[in-house]
Amino acid sequence: MAKKFEIPKSYLAYELKEYSNEPGRAKIVEKELKPLKKGEVLLKVHSGSINPSDLMFMRGLYGIKKKLPVVPGFEGSGLVIASGGGWRANSLVGKPVACVAPNKGDGPYAEYMITDAYSCFTLGKDVSLEQGACLFVNPITAWALLDQVIREKHKAYVQTAAASALGKMLLRLSVKKGIPGIHVVRRKEQVDLLKSLGAEHVLDSSSPNFDRELRVLSNKLNATILLDAVAGEITGKALAAMPYGSKCVVYGALSEEPISYHAGLGIFQDKKIEGYWLSSWMPKQNPFKIWKITSEIRSLLGKEFQTQIAAKYPLKEADKAIQEYANNMTRGKVLISNGWEL
Repeated sequence: MAKKFEIPKSYLAYELKEYSNEPGRAKIVEKELKPLKKGEVLLKVHSGSINPSDLMFMRGLYGIKKKLPVVPGFEGSGLVIASGGGWRANSLVGKPVACVAPNKGDGPYAEYMITDAYSCFTLGKDVSLEQGACLFVNPITAWALLDQVIREKHKAYVQTAAASALGKMLLRLSVKKGIPGIHVVRRKEQVDLLKSLGAEHVLDSSSPNFDRELRVLSNKLNATILLDAVAGEITGKALAAMPYGSKCVVYGALSEEPISYHAGLGIFQDKKIEGYWLSSWMPKQNPFKIWKITSEIRSLLGKEFQTQIAAKYPLKEADKAIQEYANNMTRGKVLISNGWEL
């Protein structure tokens, strides 16, 4: 017999009214709970994670636009307290889970969220709800990018924004798997930080010798794939320094600037640029593969995929939480948390 939970008629949520970067674009509102459809579950939200994609989404610059008004957030964690029916949804009732928001519905910056049962993964006793809130976007992206490096038989890789939460995951995972990496950062203190995490090759892109250092090192290691989170000028500069036939996989646009790519790189050096987007990559994987990936990620959450939580804010301070993360992304993850414990 499944445990019975109290189901609210209404709840508080941080609702986005307009796509912009202006104050007042989102407010705390009271929402009525919708009926659950078959295959859906009701999540009592513990924490919603803030990622660069969430910041872009709220400004209307992301690849997905939902019908407004809508509650933002792409990933979170909590306790499943009700099912709309179906064996998968029914099996999750009473269990703590990590989850992603539905493509057309509200996200986890709220007290409750409805999502598809197959968008939830149960958390073991050794994984906290805080870590569970960060289980999807960064770890799966890091796993998928390094898997591409391995599948395409690149000897080594270059990554930008290496001091970011995702960049540090790529570093730790590649060290574990024995894949050499060249980690590009923007400040001297970030060089020291990454070396303390086990990085052998860290380059500061603000250094006047950066182009030459990357050219020498990437040719020495035969680093023929660039994993780029920044876009803008650094993409073309790094790709130009890398060996003949190199490629760039762009998975972020932190600079919000166009990529500088000289035609000669493609014509004479056979260098290519392609994109990676988790929202497009996930549907192409079969459920068994996703299960294997998330199982591996869960087993590595204590180290390789551990997320540093820089701050937690209550739902009523969601504006402050989002601003804190936007101003200090490399400090660690910021959560919008409802603060209850199991």
